Amino acid sequence: MRKIKVAIVDDHALIREGLKKLLELEETLEVVALAGDGIEALVAIDDKQPDIVLLDINMPGMNGIDCLHQIKKDYEDVKTIMLTIHEDAEYLIETINMGAEGYVLKDADVSQLIDAIHRVMQGEVYIHPSLSGVLVREYKRKESSYNDLSKRRLTKRELDVLKLLASGLNNKEISEALFISEKTVKNHISSIFRKLNVNDRTQAALYAIKHNVTKI
Repeated sequence: MRKIKVAIVDDHALIREGLKKLLELEETLEVVALAGDGIEALVAIDDKQPDIVLLDINMPGMNGIDCLHQIKKDYEDVKTIMLTIHEDAEYLIETINMGAEGYVLKDADVSQLIDAIHRVMQGEVYIHPSLSGVLVREYKRKESSYNDLSKRRLTKRELDVLKLLASGLNNKEISEALFISEKTVKNHISSIFRKLNVNDRTQAALYAIKHNVTKI
């Protein structure tokens, strides 16, 4: 069986070298590249063509979030596991939504990381087990936002308009994006203001951001 080719991207040389030695004890893995930031990572990916990239988030130069975006844009066959200290929902959900196939904490056992690599290579999405509570809390928070919006009875089209409004689009841009007239957009916005009990676009946008409408 061909070995899984791994690239390790972290700005700490000791972590890179230590991980390389530990992973190469596993006969199914081969570390083909080490990089200290996102720019070095992209060069290494282009040169070594790894199957999977272990990617830190906080790095100088190009950070892990920007690097992940570029990987998913230019190297769609390369799988990515975020290997990070961050346990909060924001980074977890953002990177998974961007297409990362895994999210593993740096305090994980090597066996967990190896298991994550194999699972991801088999087509699974792997999330560090200790983060299940984070996901549950985030789900409940979003559910609360959904319930609040439901009580205010925004229609699906009004939600679409609110999302675009919160993104900074004007009425003409919203009408073009949704293939409706500007007059219809104005009517929807008036209805949104009334239902949310707000007076202007700024207040509506703040409401949308607070209640995660932009991510619904």
